[in-house]
Amino acid sequence: MAQSGTLMGFVHRRRRGAELFLLVIALVVGIGAYAAVGIGVEGKVPADIVGYGGGLAALVIAAHVVVRLVAPYADPVLLPVVAALNGLGLAVIHRLDLAYEASGIKHDYAQQQLIWMTVGVVLFIGTLLLLRDHRVLQRFTYTSGLVAIGLLLLPMLPGIGRTINGARIWIHLGPFSFQPGEVAKVLLVVAFAGYLVLHRDALALAGRRVVFVDLPRGRDLGPILGMWLVSLGILVFQSDLGSSLLFFGLFLVTLYVATERPGWLVVGGLLFLAGATLAYRLVPHVGQRVDVWLHPFNYYDKNPGSFQPVEAQFGMGWGGLIGRGFGNGSPERVPYANSDFILSSIGEELGLTAVIAVILLYGLVVERALRAALISRDPFGKLLATGLAAIFTLQVFVVIGGVTGLIPLTGLTTPFLSYGGSSLVANWVIIALLIRISDQARRPVPDLSGEDDTDADLESTQVVRMT
Repeated sequence: MAQSGTLMGFVHRRRRGAELFLLVIALVVGIGAYAAVGIGVEGKVPADIVGYGGGLAALVIAAHVVVRLVAPYADPVLLPVVAALNGLGLAVIHRLDLAYEASGIKHDYAQQQLIWMTVGVVLFIGTLLLLRDHRVLQRFTYTSGLVAIGLLLLPMLPGIGRTINGARIWIHLGPFSFQPGEVAKVLLVVAFAGYLVLHRDALALAGRRVVFVDLPRGRDLGPILGMWLVSLGILVFQSDLGSSLLFFGLFLVTLYVATERPGWLVVGGLLFLAGATLAYRLVPHVGQRVDVWLHPFNYYDKNPGSFQPVEAQFGMGWGGLIGRGFGNGSPERVPYANSDFILSSIGEELGLTAVIAVILLYGLVVERALRAALISRDPFGKLLATGLAAIFTLQVFVVIGGVTGLIPLTGLTTPFLSYGGSSLVANWVIIALLIRISDQARRPVPDLSGEDDTDADLESTQVVRMT
């Protein structure tokens, strides 16, 4: 038993050391990229590098200390990965600020993004301090769903709702603007997970068998039809293709994981095809997006047109494998290069290598989230972690797919990289929830047997789980 305890202590020390090492690398990425922007654009290291680096390091270290204090068994990879992504995004946004300033338009997007990162880290810390057990969220299943629907309806209210770039997804309160759908997606994950934990047995019952697939019973189609109608409503009334795809895909993924019935994927796929066809024929905004995607060069000089995606692909092609280097490209030619199309800026000046590295970092976030779901001891935690992983997967896929021309543009932001306070703050809260779930899943089970042999076996199992 003493040997097993020593082994567990050794694993804890190794995990803490590994996380510190990864955090140092993440800070090197963020601060080094900021310095590289100054050297590439202005020929010198930025004068505020010490203050900027110190502020970024303070935020990351504060988050790390809180994780170690209140979630000591949490996954050691999540925080360093998102810190690296956030730091790289800040550097690229700063690069674009300098490019806009050189053309006579002064912006402080990087400074604003750093402020939003501070807010996100504060909420990250607050979530970990206040939410000591993720299972508490299951009590608010229906409340979360109702609040999420209310948030989605807010942009439709006259006076506070605003239409930007054809999509009515923003609200303005005085000098502040906010995208309530970013908060709604987190609440919807909680609502879906809590609902499916209670009703998954009924939803898992098989109905008619068609071509080796057991389709669900007709009486059980209510939830997926309801979510399908909600997604269509978002698409029709708010012209928000990205959120519509995200919310319906999120529900479909969690429904399949909860029931383990491929028939739901069949039903969901058919509903998606039907909805896509209706939207293409009846919603002008969606029809334009699809036509521009299919024939980009026919719309290059039109409005709305394909100037943005075509210029982005030209820039990424010019960047090639290793990029032109900071200051040697023209990423500012692409409209909204600091938000929707920040990946094209990375591809132009840092090359395909950096784009692949970014995708791998997102893959790590999803993998660690799914690992937390796999080892979670409670069904609600499994579905909650799976839903949060699905958010990252779907959002990254539709964003990168739109930038590269794989699918039509959707208007979503790239998590942690793109400029945008709503998205950044919501994503920091998502990471806090994943860290809380992973801590609960990896935490040693209290010994109730009182037998030494059982203690040793149990602690050995815990060591395997922790690694």
